[in-house]
Amino acid sequence: MEMNWPQDAYTELTGEPSPHIIVTYSGRFSGYNANVRYTRRHMDFRLAKRWKDVDEDIQKGLLQHLMCRVLKLKEDTLHIRLYEEFLRQASEYAPQGESDPYLVERFLVLNKQYFAGMMTQPTLTWGRASTTKLGSYEYATDTVRLSTILKEDEDLLDYVLYHELLHKKHKFSCSNGRTHHHTPAFRADEKKFWLKDAEEKLHAFVRQKKQKKKSWWKW
Repeated sequence: MEMNWPQDAYTELTGEPSPHIIVTYSGRFSGYNANVRYTRRHMDFRLAKRWKDVDEDIQKGLLQHLMCRVLKLKEDTLHIRLYEEFLRQASEYAPQGESDPYLVERFLVLNKQYFAGMMTQPTLTWGRASTTKLGSYEYATDTVRLSTILKEDEDLLDYVLYHELLHKKHKFSCSNGRTHHHTPAFRADEKKFWLKDAEEKLHAFVRQKKQKKKSWWKW
């Protein structure tokens, strides 16, 4: 692959001459993650190694997507659309990793109750004991990761897990250069969870954990 394609991606997006652009592939990223560091004259893109085997037009879309974010643009290009569609479909082909048995148990309950048992199981893992990021769903690797603080409350764990599974179901939509994850259809499904005040209880639970941590540090 000729490495003038990143400059082409910039010029096609902005209509302006490209700054100096470097693209490297790193084993430090999981799945299809990537980031960019930039100044007016320089852009340094770091992509997960998996991107090496992806079509150049899709990689252009990834770079243009990141460029839109850092340059605060609302552009929609063919390459960006190709990238978005690739990302939406990536979870269907992602190899399943090792899952935590307890989370698999909770997934099976939720799958039967809310998805008629039809959802394929994603990789289910624990993250850190975070009070700011309780859960996440990574489309490219089909992975749900949950904060370990949720081990203390199974109902709230189910709620956060259900929320992340809805990301797997609904994926995302894009318009005007922005990605929308919590669509009206997503929110409608979220309200079907049996614990109607789950959001309020979750906020109270997190506040309690933060206060407890703050008190511990004061001591």
